[in-house]
Amino acid sequence: MFIDIPSELEAALVDLPLPPWRMDDSFLATSTMERYRTDLTATPQFEETAATLRHALTGEGGGYAVLRLGNLAKELGTDNDRFLRIATSFAAEVAVPFSPFPRWPLWKDIGVKADKDPGRSSGIGYNAFHMDLVNATLPPDFTTLLCVRPDPLGGGPSILSDAHAAAARLPENCRALLTESAYHYGTFFDLFGVGEEYKPFPILDGSNLGKGFVRFSAKMLERSKLCPEHAEAARELADELVRGQVSFMLQPGDYLVVNQHRFLHGREALHSGQETVPIADRRLLLQLFLRAKADDGPAM
Repeated sequence: MFIDIPSELEAALVDLPLPPWRMDDSFLATSTMERYRTDLTATPQFEETAATLRHALTGEGGGYAVLRLGNLAKELGTDNDRFLRIATSFAAEVAVPFSPFPRWPLWKDIGVKADKDPGRSSGIGYNAFHMDLVNATLPPDFTTLLCVRPDPLGGGPSILSDAHAAAARLPENCRALLTESAYHYGTFFDLFGVGEEYKPFPILDGSNLGKGFVRFSAKMLERSKLCPEHAEAARELADELVRGQVSFMLQPGDYLVVNQHRFLHGREALHSGQETVPIADRRLLLQLFLRAKADDGPAM
């Protein structure tokens, strides 16, 4: 779902002097969230826009949204702290912003490195469907990506797929294999606020379709040692995710928010020739994670 910002709200946000945020350990401080909410609720149509965003993420049939902040990005500049505070304030309307990586700031850069593993988020190749921090007992409830610059050569559309709908299309014996704790992927160190390492883990949290995480990363098919039966079940899920995918190109200022309880995400390959693009002109996203508020319950 794409959500445009009403012109009256855009005009108010351009002139709104939101203060710098404060952190409580790796989480956005409650005092900052309260101040942002107080300031923003005084602007026209903010509450209606925030409600539309929340419904798109957690309402019936929802699971992701793209907030169109492009006009604000043009007016303020994507490298302006005021613009990033506006994006943070919208994120705080959904859940609590936090950084699971103590060595990184609240917003983490995802640039393009032509010499890195092509399948990684900073690589140039196809980034297959996955859930962020798949091997944590408490993965982020939401993952978000703010587009600063798209690929200037025209590649790299974002891809998303309804993970529960994909699992529902699988035969029962396949789903049964996916509920077994037989899967593992990735490393686990120097993390905050995401629980403990989960290894091995089930892809499906239980037999009740539509509930819980779908703990999947297509990279496990190539980089983890799985028995043939469990590997084949995961491949069938991967095929269904691709079959049901949606794709779109993020534009400057577009803010993608994904409910990890419902959708998996990825990215098509960037256009060939990235090594000819100056680093300062390459695709750049900023990533922020969100933890559901305790009184909101699961982000289902």
